[in-house]
Amino acid sequence: MSQEKAGLAPATELRTDRRTAPMGIDNPMPEFSWLPAAADSGQAAQAAYLIEVSPSPDFGADTVWRSGRVESALPFGARYQGPPLRSRSRYHWRVRVADAHGRSSAWSEPAWFETGVLDPGLWSAEWVSAAPATLPDPDAVVYLRGTVELSEAVVRGRAYVSGLGWYRFFVNGRDLTGPALVPRWTPFDAIVEYRTYDVTHDFRRGRNIIALALGDGRYRGRIGMSARRAVYGDRLAGFAQIELDLADGRTVTVVTDRSWYGGPGRIRAADPMHGERSDLRIPDDDWLRDDNPPARMAPVQVLPQTARALVAEELPPVCAIETMAPRTITRMASGAQIIDFGQNFAGVVRIKLSGHRGSRIRLTHSELLTPAGELDLTYLDAPPAMKVAPQRDEVILEGREEWFQPWFTIHGFRYLEADGLVPDLAPGDVQGVVLSSDLPVTGTFECSDERLNRLQRNVMWSLRSNFTDTPTDCPTRERAGWTGDIQVFAPTAALLVDAYGYLNRYLRNLAIEQFPDGTVPPFVPSEASTFSGGPGRLARITATAVGWGDAAVMLPWTIYRYYGDTTVLRRQYDSMRQWVGHLERTARTKRSPSRWLRKRVGAKERYILDTGFHWGEWLRPGEPFAVLARDLLWHRPVVATAYFAHSTSLLSRIAEVIGSAADAEYYAELSDCVADAWRSAFVRPDGRIGADRQDDYVRALAFDLLTPQQRPAAVTRLARLIERADHHIGTGFLSTPMILPVLAAAHRADLAFDLLLQTSAPSWLYQVERGATTTWETWDAYRGDGRGKGSHNHYAFGTVAQWLIEGLAGITPAEPGYRVVRVEPCVGGGLTHASASVTTPFGIARSSWRSSGERVHLEVTIPPGATGDIRLGDGRVEPVSSGTHRFEWKSG
Repeated sequence: MSQEKAGLAPATELRTDRRTAPMGIDNPMPEFSWLPAAADSGQAAQAAYLIEVSPSPDFGADTVWRSGRVESALPFGARYQGPPLRSRSRYHWRVRVADAHGRSSAWSEPAWFETGVLDPGLWSAEWVSAAPATLPDPDAVVYLRGTVELSEAVVRGRAYVSGLGWYRFFVNGRDLTGPALVPRWTPFDAIVEYRTYDVTHDFRRGRNIIALALGDGRYRGRIGMSARRAVYGDRLAGFAQIELDLADGRTVTVVTDRSWYGGPGRIRAADPMHGERSDLRIPDDDWLRDDNPPARMAPVQVLPQTARALVAEELPPVCAIETMAPRTITRMASGAQIIDFGQNFAGVVRIKLSGHRGSRIRLTHSELLTPAGELDLTYLDAPPAMKVAPQRDEVILEGREEWFQPWFTIHGFRYLEADGLVPDLAPGDVQGVVLSSDLPVTGTFECSDERLNRLQRNVMWSLRSNFTDTPTDCPTRERAGWTGDIQVFAPTAALLVDAYGYLNRYLRNLAIEQFPDGTVPPFVPSEASTFSGGPGRLARITATAVGWGDAAVMLPWTIYRYYGDTTVLRRQYDSMRQWVGHLERTARTKRSPSRWLRKRVGAKERYILDTGFHWGEWLRPGEPFAVLARDLLWHRPVVATAYFAHSTSLLSRIAEVIGSAADAEYYAELSDCVADAWRSAFVRPDGRIGADRQDDYVRALAFDLLTPQQRPAAVTRLARLIERADHHIGTGFLSTPMILPVLAAAHRADLAFDLLLQTSAPSWLYQVERGATTTWETWDAYRGDGRGKGSHNHYAFGTVAQWLIEGLAGITPAEPGYRVVRVEPCVGGGLTHASASVTTPFGIARSSWRSSGERVHLEVTIPPGATGDIRLGDGRVEPVSSGTHRFEWKSG
């Protein structure tokens, strides 16, 4: 490559494992990616690349790996193939690209990454906790501190820190963690994440104080629908190993061990669901700065060793992504003050408190007010006998003015009730602190209808609210990582934010917690451990549910489709096969008695999945409990068998991608057999399917289960059902993401627009017109008396944002990772313009159309290295290279 003619601009935005300058990775074969530059001709620039990796930025004789020329047009997926990387080391890398015409670029600017602890044998720290006798009660937050004397300046310092419970890490009084909610939720019996901190400038000559504070977090705090405590253990613990390179060449290692002290502090209890209790009369800096530990502290206890492994954090932490000013502050007749932030979100409040010493302030959070204007604390009770405790922080005042912000909890709310405060709050006295994973925005959408713009913002707010330390269904109630929710929403997430690491991490946890028979817990992490008796009955019973367990197959395919990553397919392949194997085995060996009362299909019954628990379509609009119960009891084999066919088909395609030809053939044949049995069992001679509801036809068309001859009747019947519903949507969790694309693909975009722009319930714009600022769990979300019901901050029905970008604006990956960008905008619905952008692995793709009179004008941008497949409204198909292109056609 060095002899080739110069001419290409160098690659930019180098990333390692899809992250910029990651510190503390434990992947022994990291992936390198970059953004290519376009050739002068506008054609795809890259045809080959060369990578160098070195411990020094000058890439001299100590360079550890040169890839040699690699023929590839992809600016991602390049894996390190050199000698084993050293632990706790920084490496620099650079890339040079060449095109098909013999032109090459200069070397890119170097990027760097740092390894964490690659060899578990290098860990010397111990898990330590406060002695129980020092704590006022078993629920207390644990405060830990250690010291180190240094005779020389630190030239490089790294701290590797973790906790059993959410922690904050301090060096000489400086909070290095902030509101990060670390470690993230994992199957704590198997793994716990550690985070790497650069502490080079935090240590000084002389005495240094290192400290940790630990709250319950997901480890000991309440989790799930039952709000159980202490699922993984009942003792909080901290872990820190700090490597300090000194100016004289020595390395000092500081670890958590028996020399540390532990005890209580001003946070008396901290639960992730129920909130914090703090006593501001207790000092908050003596344990961080005083030479000697406070009298309330005593030598720590070391916890017994377990098989739990430490793994490096894989993605940016939770942080304060925004602050919200109050919209209104109202003093109620009760004396409490209600603050409306004007936006539903997940986070905490920062508030100025003052009052007499010993006064108790209660800060209660809610998404809703009652019709009378009071804070609504009962709308989540479902059924009413299942009470959901308030999200409440309690503070005992010290007697002086002080700012308060909780450390170890997170709430879902729009409204705050401050009770016990005598002075009236001014707008500058309180802020909403929005907490979410720091995932860059990658997708934008805007159109001529402001209601759709509001809808898209609502979806983004629900994403931010639920993409915290792990994907959750809601930030208020169970806050569980339901597999069905993330399965349907993952494509939308991949469009809106850089969700690559976030989704990969979820799959790692799923594979750990998958049951030996291949079934998948309905939520991941599964909220179970040996400490609390293993998986609960609910998790075991519902682990067979299709649409939920199918996340094992569908989620890796989503990552591959949007990010071009084949590694995830290989890593999750055994997990996928186990799930499909469970479906195949169950269909072959088990039969529901209800099948004897229905149409049977002879030998094809071995492909009908009609046993086990299945949630079914779940939460169709207006569906009464009796219908829901009937579906659960009768197993909905039409739904279950359809997912059996679909996941098996995907698995065949995945096997082909990773080069397993025998598996690809086997699963293709199996999928064909299942689809054939499904048609025989559930498609009637008149073309009606299953229970003859909208989702039956949407699923059949989206999963390609019908013969070409059967498809027109299915489209016609789906259209009839929509018209009979007065152009209202009738789908639930599973099929809502598919209904608009299915209609548009079937040349019924008119019906897609009817559903999208419908303003009466059930519809998306009904939510908008009711003042929603996030997406709802249910289609109506209010009772007849005006009181709310259910969560008002779920992302599942927010999958409509996928069609705003991929349908209205028309940007889709025609090949995995957007190697080919398809642009096929859907013009109509009375809209006069729509535009969107997506940050692809090749760069930003854009589509913008405007309708003026009888002409439609389209402008498309294809990123360097990719090509475009442009589908115009007059039937033309235009292949284009990278760059900006303009088209027009006659409308109508």
